[in-house]
Amino acid sequence: MSAVFHFQDWLSEHSERTELALDRLLDSAQTTPSRLHEAMRYAAQGGGKRIRPLLVYAAGHLGNNHQHFQAFDSAAVAIECIHAYSLVHDDLPCMDDDDFRRGRPTVHKAFDEATALLVGDALQTRAFEMLANADCDANSRLRMIRALASASGSRGMAGGQAIDLYSVGKKMDLAGLQQMHAMKTGALLSRAAELGGIVANLNATQMLQLHQYSTALGLAFQIVDDILDATVDSQTLGKTAGKDAAANKPTYVTLLGLDYAQKQAKELQETAIGSLDGFGEKAQALKELALLVVNRGK
Repeated sequence: MSAVFHFQDWLSEHSERTELALDRLLDSAQTTPSRLHEAMRYAAQGGGKRIRPLLVYAAGHLGNNHQHFQAFDSAAVAIECIHAYSLVHDDLPCMDDDDFRRGRPTVHKAFDEATALLVGDALQTRAFEMLANADCDANSRLRMIRALASASGSRGMAGGQAIDLYSVGKKMDLAGLQQMHAMKTGALLSRAAELGGIVANLNATQMLQLHQYSTALGLAFQIVDDILDATVDSQTLGKTAGKDAAANKPTYVTLLGLDYAQKQAKELQETAIGSLDGFGEKAQALKELALLVVNRGK
């Protein structure tokens, strides 16, 4: 009989593993130029849900390849660096112009705008350096670099952000909204699971099942973000609540209503979990993460 899986224990262990890996793989604040490295650590180590690193580790459980222990850390920290850089730039006055992130001043407020710009640049390049040096075979390193690059660029996260900025004050249908969020949020979440699958050496069929899971989860994540932005106060949210509505941005709530958005998030959660049926007990952490994502704020 297999051991009983305790998600809270797993979550605590891998959240701590993420923090330790971030501390180890980021340059120290004393490294020249010290102010830039201090700001990079401020941005990347300032808390957060760490969903993307957790997806890397959870996807890694699907395989039998545990010899590349450190490679999972490299992948987890790399994708968190890309996520952190995107938040730093997203908060800048030329973008969403926010003063708070994760319950404390944003990087351009804690330091200055020029430093914040450089922090984003440096975190992005550091992410790819980590993958290039990951402790696994060269083909896996190349696949991870290619996957993260495609998810981060003009056809992924950056492109989704551009659509978001261009859509302020404009009408958008459901298909357009889904495309924007698939690029802006879903691409990086999907690649987080993919990176774990690459290190775990999953086969093509398994990678497809993992992609189906993470695609559904990525959309559910954004829908829940829209719900929380409309229903939760700033202190609970850790950033300025209600900004999307105030800026006249299209969201799932403004386009379709709160009840529909909540129903969609639940259906996507079920789709994500159902995609993992072929993995058996190995997928329990991924299933629990899907529940965690959709139940945020409850």
